[in-house]
Amino acid sequence: MDKKIAFSMLLGSAVMLTGCGKKMNQFAADYFSTNPNPLEVVGQNVPATVTGNIPPKFFVKNATVTVTPYLTFDNQELAGSSMTFQGEKVRGNNRVISYDNGGTVTIPVNYVYQPEMQKSELYLGFTVDQKGKQYVLPRVKVADGVIATAAIADAASVDPALSADKFQRIINEKYKADILFLINVANLRDSQLNSDEMKAWNQQVADANADNRREIKELNIESYASPDGPYDFNAQLAEKRETNTKGYLEKKLKKDNITEFGELTANFTPEDWEGFQKLVSESNIQDKDLILSVLKMYKDPEVRDREIRNMSSVFDELAETILPRLRYSRLTASIDVIGKSDAEINQAFDSNPSSLTIDEILYAATLTDDLNRKKSIYAAAAKNYPNDYRGFNDLGMVLYQQGDFDGALSNFKKAASINPSAPEVQMNQGLVALVNNDFKAANQAFGKAGGIPELGSALGVYYLQQGDVNAAVKAFGNDKSNNAALAQLLSKDYSKAKSTLSAIQTPDATTYYLMAVLGARTNNEQMVTSNLRQAIKLDNKLAKQAANDLEFARFNVSNL
Repeated sequence: MDKKIAFSMLLGSAVMLTGCGKKMNQFAADYFSTNPNPLEVVGQNVPATVTGNIPPKFFVKNATVTVTPYLTFDNQELAGSSMTFQGEKVRGNNRVISYDNGGTVTIPVNYVYQPEMQKSELYLGFTVDQKGKQYVLPRVKVADGVIATAAIADAASVDPALSADKFQRIINEKYKADILFLINVANLRDSQLNSDEMKAWNQQVADANADNRREIKELNIESYASPDGPYDFNAQLAEKRETNTKGYLEKKLKKDNITEFGELTANFTPEDWEGFQKLVSESNIQDKDLILSVLKMYKDPEVRDREIRNMSSVFDELAETILPRLRYSRLTASIDVIGKSDAEINQAFDSNPSSLTIDEILYAATLTDDLNRKKSIYAAAAKNYPNDYRGFNDLGMVLYQQGDFDGALSNFKKAASINPSAPEVQMNQGLVALVNNDFKAANQAFGKAGGIPELGSALGVYYLQQGDVNAAVKAFGNDKSNNAALAQLLSKDYSKAKSTLSAIQTPDATTYYLMAVLGARTNNEQMVTSNLRQAIKLDNKLAKQAANDLEFARFNVSNL
């Protein structure tokens, strides 16, 4: 055999052994990049994508490599889902990596977030199989730590929806009575002044005058002439009726020693066409539609009167049944009924809660910021008015604010059994589900709570915990809360986040911690340190969290 040919064959065999027969070399860390790095919480999870760029002449042709991500933290290790790749000479359905050209591999990573993961490392482990023989290659670190800012979202800090009271300290009541007149006459008749309607009206005014919880705000007289006959005559007639009625009322008030009645007003309307149209519409008069069409067609009162008189077949009936009721003076008394003062309501609750109405009890709870007193007030509402769902809902609201989520849910369920359609009860049940990470139940409950203003804050947290930051920002709207600011911060709207945090009326440790994160992301060291100090002062557990928080990796926070 020619020596040159023999050498070429030997060289080819060596090349084949290089591509198939040797073991896989170690993977290098710089073959891989991780997005994001460090890892970051999204909703309840820590997702990432590791991309591997395998160089040429590396991936052995007859090798199958199984890659497993491992997250190590707090003396424990979590394995992620494995991905398998194979060389060109392997029979299988895995992604093939060329020996000559190399290739790109994508490895998805996802872990359910735990707080201890903030200080962690992500590794890739490699198990190689070559013709049934397996061996393990050294692991490669591909990421450091987890940014857990998104995990600050807190359903427990959302205020449940209140079932509001309907208490009104001042309720205005109006009482009316009519004095009827004969045709073309302005004189007051004794039969009208002594009618049952007038007696009842005078009694209401007298009773209000004698009751220190009632106040006569205004007395008014409106006098009318019926819309038949000359307009000028009717104007004079209506004015005389107003004058005579006002004179009568002034004498009556003086006789009854009623001097405090706000204001006595009086005016007149020459022809009561509005009243005429109403009475005709409500009547069974023949051709009433024709009469109404005349009113619609003509606006001039003289023309209206003429056209209606031309309907001889119906005018007599109008003159008998409708027109006499439009010759009148109407007396109206506007009386304010004054309810219990705040002090009286508090005193009544302390001495005898059952003496209060349900709305007075619910209102009493708004007079204090003490959650324990609110709880006792709402408990009394539920006890004294067990058929009103509001007491149970509002008691559940306070228990929720105090962190007793089981007690809150029990009361929300009781409220729902009384009024299943109450949107605030549905929202509040959804909040408890959100605290318990039951996102399906939360979503269903929130879907039944449409239209109440508190829902936006609840939905905002729901979307944050689902990892949908844009939807969260939209749901929060102009809400001024830690959760709303967190959504703006995660969406990188740092100006809006700062504005929201600054507008929170009662900032807490979380408020200052988020402001420190904002400082870190905008490279403001003074903002980081001053706000972390205040946050740790309010909650010293945040010192450890800050020490492990990669948001502050570029800053020296150890001395805080």
